[in-house]
Amino acid sequence: MTDPFFFGYGSLVNRATHDYPHATRATAKGWGRAWRQTSLRPAAYLSAVEAPGLEIDGLIAAVPGADWVALDERETAYFRQPVRDIRHDHPAQPEIQIYRTQPEFEVELPEPHPILLSYLDVVVQGYLQEFGTDGADRFFATTSGWSAGILNDRADPIYPRHQILCRSETAFVDNGLARLAAVVKQRH
Repeated sequence: MTDPFFFGYGSLVNRATHDYPHATRATAKGWGRAWRQTSLRPAAYLSAVEAPGLEIDGLIAAVPGADWVALDERETAYFRQPVRDIRHDHPAQPEIQIYRTQPEFEVELPEPHPILLSYLDVVVQGYLQEFGTDGADRFFATTSGWSAGILNDRADPIYPRHQILCRSETAFVDNGLARLAAVVKQRH
């Protein structure tokens, strides 16, 4: 029996945040990415969204023995579903699951939850390492929901899997946010 795989399109693209085996680059057709607000977290986070005509880059990796428990725990507030239209270089044709937010947890908030810069840094670092600057630019272009604003927590990261970025990676993230005219607020 072949292990199932997940398709990661956010922090799971950064291999430093996990040790799932047989990771390889992939592109899922018919999907986009969006920052979502939920009642479960005080910060916005990424979700896959069905988007005919779009495609997003990411990584697929094996879930040994179909033991989804640890990954499902990491991806609390998400549910898994099969993703079928996906290109990858893995020699096998495994079953691939994608995580997306559960609609019942998505809420309209009087004050939007911000996007943590420490989380965004991890995601963009992964895209830079896997897909280069063109791929990281595609990440910004195929992601919606930037109006939530950014909380600059780099000096004291809130995101539990934060990574240290080199100067050029930090500059790339900052330039991407500037191009989007995203509002960045300092953490107090």
